[in-house]
Amino acid sequence: MDVVKRTTGVMKEFRAFALRANAIDLAIAVIIGAAFTAVISSLVKNIFTPLIAAIFHVPDFASLSFTIGTTPIVYGAFLNALITFILVALIVFFLIVKPSSAARRRLGWDPPEDPKKAACPECTTEIPVEAKRCPACTSQLGERWAPDQEPAAA
Repeated sequence: MDVVKRTTGVMKEFRAFALRANAIDLAIAVIIGAAFTAVISSLVKNIFTPLIAAIFHVPDFASLSFTIGTTPIVYGAFLNALITFILVALIVFFLIVKPSSAARRRLGWDPPEDPKKAACPECTTEIPVEAKRCPACTSQLGERWAPDQEPAAA
């Protein structure tokens, strides 16, 4: 009976975990990412690779290889994977990262920048230049104590 209770508790805990929004979002992202990678791989294999092979007068770019002893080294397949990776990275950067960064800036969702810091004149601890007292040595800091500090706004 105790085993059944523990199993039921674990199943409830797993269900709560699996149905959390971030777990579902992650699963969707992985599925879409796999499908996207398959499309890009097909684009590289069926369009870009034959174009590159035609430029270099090689009938099948993917089968480019050389042999060391009796072991063939198929570098054409590696080049296909490398081109696929570069294309996926470029597309993700220009179609997802750049637009989302621009939207975050426009909407004001970016985290605030770290305040300028300078060394405390007494103990050399790095502290924000707007500070009036050092948190490490508790010395009072006068107006414009840090070099290159802008005057306080009135």
